[in-house]
Amino acid sequence: MPNHENVHFRPIVGIDLGTTNSAVAHIHNGKPEMILSPKGERIIPSVVLIDLKNNVIVGEDARSALVAMPDRSVSAIKRKMGLNEPVSIAGQALLPQEVSALILQELKSYVDAIYGEGEKEAVITVPAYFTDEQRRATKQAGELAGFVVERIINEPTAAALAFGLEHTDEDRLFLVYDLGGGTFDVSVVEMMSGLLEVRASTGNHRLGGEDFDWKLVDFLSEKIVEESDIDPRNDIRATALLKEEAEKIKMRLSKDFVVPVELPLVTVKDNEPVGISTEITREQFVGLIDGLLLETMESVSSVLKDAQISPADIEEVLLVGGSTRIPRVRELIQDMFAKSPRTDVNPDEAVALGAAVQAGLKSGALSDSGLVATDVAPFSMGISVLKEWMGLTKRPGGFAPIIPRNTTIPVTRTEKLGTSAPGQTEVAIEIFQGEHEWVKYNHRLGEFLLSGIPANFDKQEEIDVTFRYNLNGILEVSAKCVSTGKEMSVIVQDGLQRDSQKAFQESVQRLEDLWKNADQDLDDEELIDADWEEMEDLLDDTELDEFDIDNEQAPSVLHEEAVQLRERAVKMMAELDADGQSKARQVINSLDQAIAGDDLEHLRNVIDEATDALIDLEL
Repeated sequence: MPNHENVHFRPIVGIDLGTTNSAVAHIHNGKPEMILSPKGERIIPSVVLIDLKNNVIVGEDARSALVAMPDRSVSAIKRKMGLNEPVSIAGQALLPQEVSALILQELKSYVDAIYGEGEKEAVITVPAYFTDEQRRATKQAGELAGFVVERIINEPTAAALAFGLEHTDEDRLFLVYDLGGGTFDVSVVEMMSGLLEVRASTGNHRLGGEDFDWKLVDFLSEKIVEESDIDPRNDIRATALLKEEAEKIKMRLSKDFVVPVELPLVTVKDNEPVGISTEITREQFVGLIDGLLLETMESVSSVLKDAQISPADIEEVLLVGGSTRIPRVRELIQDMFAKSPRTDVNPDEAVALGAAVQAGLKSGALSDSGLVATDVAPFSMGISVLKEWMGLTKRPGGFAPIIPRNTTIPVTRTEKLGTSAPGQTEVAIEIFQGEHEWVKYNHRLGEFLLSGIPANFDKQEEIDVTFRYNLNGILEVSAKCVSTGKEMSVIVQDGLQRDSQKAFQESVQRLEDLWKNADQDLDDEELIDADWEEMEDLLDDTELDEFDIDNEQAPSVLHEEAVQLRERAVKMMAELDADGQSKARQVINSLDQAIAGDDLEHLRNVIDEATDALIDLEL
């Protein structure tokens, strides 16, 4: 291995930050290669332990402590990425991105051992269906770990890159089925003379091997409940023990048809040990998880539809992620595509190797490979507008997509909209991603204010809203008043929620304290004190309208809308269950009382609440 210590350049590596395992790779002699741990490990468990001396331990040793010290160890943190909820570990509270940073710091130590001290860059992979907040949290974790992170790429795209580098001279259409420890993704990818184009992607960031493990935990727990009348899931150590055993059973059932389970001590009842002695068959295991696996196949059907192709059009199927070793997965793939998936792709390493390929393309190390990759936007992205519902008066909260999902990126799209009320001088640009027609069911990305609009009482002022989404997964949104040329913009993803730079520095300090001051106790309140909230309460409910001025509602208009809503609620009653009928009656009663009164502001509020309630009942 060459010594890069004295070379003046910034090394760039690819990282698979996984739910169960993580890995790092780089380009060596023109090919992607795994970077090994000091113990020779190609992948390490994504587990963090703070031991009794407050030392931070990551990897296999930490995983081994999950049963013995469950309150001092954390696993599957990837599932919490993007949440502003601290996790407890050894009496301390760390945000999910801070725990992930500890895993990434461990991987960075392997990189430092090769390249020496100095700045390092990383391409980090995420599930294709990760939300913008989850992507931001992943990028932040990398920066907290000391990496420069300019590129986040989708895991199935990375796997396709690892495969595509060896097949640049081939033209083919293939499907990447990525079932990992905590997430599922599927992508249709086309290779055309070195151009690797993702045609469509979909998935579920809450479905993976972890769910299969917990199905087994429940199976074993119910056996213990039946035999001993005690539920081990109420005991944190017993639960950790069963979880560890479940993972072993799952792996063995990929090879064996029957696995014996012998655990003499799981928990204690009346000072007596309670254990379990049983066996589980592959058929039983499949029965537990088949519903989840069939969900993945529904996603496969969906992505084929989005790509406008049939199963017969797929020439190769790549299986990525450790959970694809389950034989039932291969059976389902075989049944749908009438062909066996490829077996020459390492499901544990493909994503990290593909991330290294992306790193090589970015750095120029693979500039002679002839490989060029494009990706797609996994979600639709748009803004909140006034929207008509059931033929009633327009109301706020409709979703107007500007970049539809599966649009090839980079992309720039502009939508021409208009002010919603006479004399309006400012509008709130509220940004969402998702597929529902109402923004309340989609994922909010941010908001900004376009002010300085001329007070036009004769017609609407035109507003151009532009979305720019680049290869780094960074979304920039701008809005311009056409008549004045006044423009405002915001970069959504690259903000890293650093409207509070102080909060970011607090994260840095917490991690430094963990590494440098292992024996020093930290103040829990200080640990929890971090503000990662999106911009809130900037404006009132001023919205954009798609060129239909919503004039101030006269009393007769409000009463007419309330009456129509009441009629809609009455019609829905026959289609609802008992609980839904009860909610519909409450809506009707609220509308009746508001219609009978003379408080127009109250009537307006009741109309909004009733509309929301009826939309919920329709779903």
